[in-house]
Amino acid sequence: MTKFFWGNSTSSMQTEGGWNEGGKSLSVYDIRKSGPHTSDWHFANDNYHHFKEDFDYMQDLGMNMYRFQISWSRIIKNGDGEVNDEGLKYYDKLVDALLKRNIQPMICLYHFDMPLHLAENFNGFISKKVCADFIRYGKLIVDHFSPKVKYWITFNEQNIYHTSGAFAVSGYVHGEKTLTELYQISHNVMYCHAAIANYIHETTDAKVGGMLAYNQVYPATSSPADAFAAHQIDEFLNFNLLDAFSYGKYSDAVINFVHNNEVNITVTDEEKNEISKLRSDFLSFSYYASSTINSSKIPAGTAPNMYQDYGREKNPHLKSTEWGWQIDPLGFRDVLNKIYQRYHLPVFPIENGIGVREKWDGHHQIEDDYRIDYHRAHIKALQKAVREDGVEVMGYLGWGLIDILSSQGDMDKRYGVVYVNRTNHDLRDMKRIPKKSYYWLKKVIHSNGQDLS
Repeated sequence: MTKFFWGNSTSSMQTEGGWNEGGKSLSVYDIRKSGPHTSDWHFANDNYHHFKEDFDYMQDLGMNMYRFQISWSRIIKNGDGEVNDEGLKYYDKLVDALLKRNIQPMICLYHFDMPLHLAENFNGFISKKVCADFIRYGKLIVDHFSPKVKYWITFNEQNIYHTSGAFAVSGYVHGEKTLTELYQISHNVMYCHAAIANYIHETTDAKVGGMLAYNQVYPATSSPADAFAAHQIDEFLNFNLLDAFSYGKYSDAVINFVHNNEVNITVTDEEKNEISKLRSDFLSFSYYASSTINSSKIPAGTAPNMYQDYGREKNPHLKSTEWGWQIDPLGFRDVLNKIYQRYHLPVFPIENGIGVREKWDGHHQIEDDYRIDYHRAHIKALQKAVREDGVEVMGYLGWGLIDILSSQGDMDKRYGVVYVNRTNHDLRDMKRIPKKSYYWLKKVIHSNGQDLS
């Protein structure tokens, strides 16, 4: 491989901590309570105070990119108020610390942590007012950081806003969760993405791409109905967004579904125009696992957006983690191909990893061969996509490679090659301890992927 980005991805609420420091206002995560198997979100892995130490580990590994999220609540009071200069200065220090270590920063603008004020008073991204607030915030961040930051994404896993999960990640706190509301949220978020992506292209020399959580779904059986259900999931949850990211238009199948089912969302001429201008410099995605769909379990009249709520099944041909995520490196290669061969834009997998329950005994190295096996298999699949299939791949970013809270707030589900010494309910000393996989990954990156032994 020629120039290639090796790195790490995180979100602010799963990583930073510092929830009430530096002038930060509250997000929806800051008020969530801990549970029997989850932490609160106040401290995460305390990257707010430890980022230089964490970046030293990344530098030692040989990483040359770090994708992180800027917290809207840390920059704009309550999401729509005054600018918090102390928040900007914190991220200035973070970006400068990365560049000092020859690590390219990639900024993500939103990763589910809606400012609490905008959620409670305006119901998040279903509100056009909140869209305007986000665009104001996004343009401010672009103006401030684009001289130094040359790679951008707007929304983490944007196709989640086209599933039933949209209501949990968009700041929606009250309502009936109707199909029309789902499509309104999805469209509003796409408009926000287009407004910021177009602004980046118009005012900077930076690169920006869309991102989705690729839904790699196979038919559960050889039934044509299962095959068609899997195709519909691909069309509605993957290609619909990729079409918009690449061509500035939604999928024809999705547009016809909206018309045929009287999904009456509000779309302005300004929003149509902004989306029509949308282009991407690369297409990025997260990939952890695949699943299958059994059409016989899906109630009649269900929108394809919700097929997996009813018809998801385990694949008998794949191994599963203890969390039920099925390990499928060949599916990873297939996704790389499906995106590149259809859109012919550079493809960038920016989240990949395996969550496992781990404990450190205070003395001995954690022997996480399962993590080495997982990453080795996926990197090999990526290399085959490049060398045998002709896919243009920009890099490979692991997820949370220094232990962070899981997406559900569970510190027991660990993705890192570096252990962070805390539990869900005991912060301990937050000490960082490299695992066996750390030394393997260091060898991989320093050889630019040639030594996977």
